[in-house]
Amino acid sequence: MSTTAFNGEAVNTKGNFPVTGDKISGLNLTKTDLSSLTEEDLKGKKVVFNIFPSVDTGVCAMQLKTFSSKLKDREDVVLLFASLDLPFALSRFCGAEGIENAVTTSDFKHRCLENHGLLMTDGALNGLYARAVIVLDEEQNVIHSELVSDITIEPSYDEALKFI
Repeated sequence: MSTTAFNGEAVNTKGNFPVTGDKISGLNLTKTDLSSLTEEDLKGKKVVFNIFPSVDTGVCAMQLKTFSSKLKDREDVVLLFASLDLPFALSRFCGAEGIENAVTTSDFKHRCLENHGLLMTDGALNGLYARAVIVLDEEQNVIHSELVSDITIEPSYDEALKFI
């Protein structure tokens, strides 16, 4: 079990959050066109993997927009986002914001991220994913990870980007 917070109140998560050296496997996320994204789709590419509660919250929206802006000219990096939002909400948001360089995915079908220390098991947002950034190398090895200390704050963008 890992822990984060929501407005200063401790929140537990299910499973252990990945740390440097871990390998991410078992990905089966739903893209906005309802096709699947698996780790096979990411092999050979560095990935900045963002997980958040919902794109319909201010901090989550800012996380998506900020990483998108900072990586707008980086075709060698996959900017990946996942939440439990429906794919249609993610598509709507990116369309409205003009975001074209992010791969937004939903884990509503398979919940493959549940046991990676991301599913909040108590607190006001129980049942949603916590805010996190995981940077993966070309073989899906974790080279940086941040489970944000309080989901009401943004992740450390510059720290994550140092690893790509």
